[in-house]
Amino acid sequence: MSFKLYPLISIKLGVMVKQLSTFLGAIAFYTCLPVPQYWLLTFSGIARWAPLVGLMIGSLLGLLDRGLSILTMPMLARSAIVVAVWVALTGGLHLDGAMDTADGLAVLDPKRRLQVMADSRTGAFGAMAAVIILLLKVAAFADITSHRWLVLMLVAGWGRWGQVVAIVRYPYLKPEGKGAFHKAGLRSPWEAAPTLVLLLACSGLQGWLSPTPWFTVGLTSLSGVAIALFTGAWFNQQLGGHTGDTYGAVVEWTEALLLCLMTIIV
Repeated sequence: MSFKLYPLISIKLGVMVKQLSTFLGAIAFYTCLPVPQYWLLTFSGIARWAPLVGLMIGSLLGLLDRGLSILTMPMLARSAIVVAVWVALTGGLHLDGAMDTADGLAVLDPKRRLQVMADSRTGAFGAMAAVIILLLKVAAFADITSHRWLVLMLVAGWGRWGQVVAIVRYPYLKPEGKGAFHKAGLRSPWEAAPTLVLLLACSGLQGWLSPTPWFTVGLTSLSGVAIALFTGAWFNQQLGGHTGDTYGAVVEWTEALLLCLMTIIV
């Protein structure tokens, strides 16, 4: 091997190590999964990995659902447990954002909305939003009887893809905040392209398993993209931009709405 290749190999290895450390950082930030202390973690730019983390969360939930099915647990009870573990796996990170966002949007004075959202206390509208989101997820998932594992993966993946789009497309409303480093780490709309391709491939897998493949693939892909884009655009319209709380709200509402729509598609 020529000595001239060693610098190139070193650069490529450095890039791979950096990407791996960023992915591990995404797991540590977005989930409550145990991460060994000796792992090298990088948190700058972790949002680009969020949809992949969503697919991983969905696969774990699918395994749980399958295990409960083997134990002959009724569908509604299984669905409730899966949704509860869904929240636990993320530490309620996105649900907390959805609750704070609901409290903020309930304020009639637009100038006070960010102040209310920053308050750690949960108001009545935040509690109602959490109840509605969880009820929608449990009820919708209980009505889905086939390929439940894949539905979980797609829903969790599309929800986080919508978050990536919101980060790169809309302004961040605070000079500082828990979501500010996401905005600083993602600068180009092309950051959302790789995971979009991955999610479309997963939608293709769902179509391959369906008796009406092209209809299922097209409707699943269109629904995922449309709902993910719509939720981010709606919050931007209401607030004039996004915060860390609205990033979480995009995830939760995209998941809930897409899961409801999946009851018709699958």
